[in-house]
Amino acid sequence: MDAKTGANTKIGKISVGDQNWSFPIHPGTIGPEVIDISKLYSSTGMFTYDPGFTSTASCESKITYIDGDEGILLYRGYPIEQLAEHGDFLETCYLLLYGDLPTTAQKIDFDQRVTHHTMVHEQMSRFFQGFRRDAHPMAVLVGSVGALSAFYHDSTDISDPHQRLVASIRMIAKIPTLAAMAYKYSIGQPFVYPKNELDYASNFLRMCFAVPTEDYKVNPVMARAMDRIFILHADHEQNASTSTVRLAGSSGANPFACIAAGCACLWGPAHGGANEAALNMLSEIGTVDRIPDYVKRAKDKNDSFRLMGFGHRVYKHYDPRAKIMQKTCHEVLSELGHKDDPLLEVAMELERIALHDEYFIEKKLYPNIDFYSGITLKAMGFPTTMFTVLFALARTVGWIAQWKEMIEDPNQKIGRPRQLYTGAIRRDYLPISTRKS
Repeated sequence: MDAKTGANTKIGKISVGDQNWSFPIHPGTIGPEVIDISKLYSSTGMFTYDPGFTSTASCESKITYIDGDEGILLYRGYPIEQLAEHGDFLETCYLLLYGDLPTTAQKIDFDQRVTHHTMVHEQMSRFFQGFRRDAHPMAVLVGSVGALSAFYHDSTDISDPHQRLVASIRMIAKIPTLAAMAYKYSIGQPFVYPKNELDYASNFLRMCFAVPTEDYKVNPVMARAMDRIFILHADHEQNASTSTVRLAGSSGANPFACIAAGCACLWGPAHGGANEAALNMLSEIGTVDRIPDYVKRAKDKNDSFRLMGFGHRVYKHYDPRAKIMQKTCHEVLSELGHKDDPLLEVAMELERIALHDEYFIEKKLYPNIDFYSGITLKAMGFPTTMFTVLFALARTVGWIAQWKEMIEDPNQKIGRPRQLYTGAIRRDYLPISTRKS
């Protein structure tokens, strides 16, 4: 029987020349089986070579499942479509952290615990003043999240389950406050304190857009859109930033440092900056009448231009999050009446072409979540520099759930990828006077 799954053990064989080795195969509850090569080096003296780890399972997880071919995304077994349509973000947070949807009593208790941790230490305000006034909000977020371990050192002992729980709640609660502070700092406006009577998304929007001189009333359509965006980005299996959090955590680093590492990784344009890149592309196109030229360029294999926000590395079918984001996008645009914005006109026409053009359909270049989220966030009033900050805010709960799962895994080891070395072989040091040019 398989120790991991209780199923009958299957064996995979690897042959090199006239030598053969056997390794166990472990099935998942759904998805592909894996060949356990943890003893490959000790058995064969060889490593595998897998740049980008695209064929390597780095861990065992019960949190998120993706089937890119079928366009499926499940959080703890629940389809993302159902969670985004019927639930709210804090309910999703509870699900990711604890494994099941909460009862009414559990939901009330969890919401209250998060709500009453939203304020940050007052000294954090002075910490922000150390950044240049024109600092990128993501740079500010990376620094301030890492600094949380200096302000809340009573929850950095990862061997203590209670401290792990307190740190988890603190980060879910405080990162929206830090994100809003990063935004306010970037535009020179005073920080706005959180308000306990508001829900998670409404509270965040108020901290971003309220000013002391005027009353601010949260638009429920905007709040619901923000909440959905958070749900859709909450987790996405073992992507680059999540793997970074797990790798940092495997060394025993405190949870605040691990989440700061995740934020830093997410900042990369190939990961968290995709929706900003999509919006920049729309700006480059400029007007609807220029779209045919750019579509023609996108179809030309010899042209370096690529349509950003179409297709996905994982999803070979339609991105399931994009369907919900599309609906949310149109709800926001309808509510705000953005019918005369040239950029949004370009986006809508590109969407129409992508959904009907045979080339896009054949290549499965459907609009992805980044295409719609960029348009939506712009319409809501966020500058492109804040897009990745919002992504990090939403993904924090996924990072925490993954970190928590890793810490509690008895088989967890410090991460140590191997390499294929192609540098110089051993050579001896020569005095500088004898070295040849």
